[in-house]
Amino acid sequence: MTALMANEQNRLLEQTLLKERGKLLEFIKRRIPTDEDPEDVLQDVFHDFTEYLRMEKVVDRVSGWLYRVARNKIADLFRKRRTESLEARYEGMNDEGDEGLTLNDLLPDPNAGADAAYARRIIMNELMSALDELPEEQRYVFWENEVEGRTFKELSEESGVPMNTLLSRKRYAVLFLRERLKELYQDLNS
Repeated sequence: MTALMANEQNRLLEQTLLKERGKLLEFIKRRIPTDEDPEDVLQDVFHDFTEYLRMEKVVDRVSGWLYRVARNKIADLFRKRRTESLEARYEGMNDEGDEGLTLNDLLPDPNAGADAAYARRIIMNELMSALDELPEEQRYVFWENEVEGRTFKELSEESGVPMNTLLSRKRYAVLFLRERLKELYQDLNS
């Protein structure tokens, strides 16, 4: 890119920012939740605009382009929030809507003495046996999320499987494992 082209792009960016910033910010404010920062969305829109220009693309209707990108950013924000709330629901709630237990909650602290280490070994042995009884898809999602600490987003991007499908698979795995390990857990706690 020549210096002349870069100067022209910078001039267009500056003019567009001055002309569109206020109206676009109000547009974003009216459409996002109050706990989100509209300036962040606006910054993302102008970042995309800058990148688009840097690729030497031409925008016929700059205003329309900016609003379309803003709508897409807002939609992405809501998709992200919905997915996060589903993930929290399936990870943190049981069938009755009570707070659920994660794998780490079930396992005794290995540093809590010989009894805790023994209980941990028993639980892990039973858990491994129970995991072997799960369908492969459920076992994979449970293992990767709970043991390896990977997010559903990472797993979805890697596998191409929608996040909601992965959440559902983990939910079924958790329900099965809770039922399968309930008696052992009660024995250890009595």
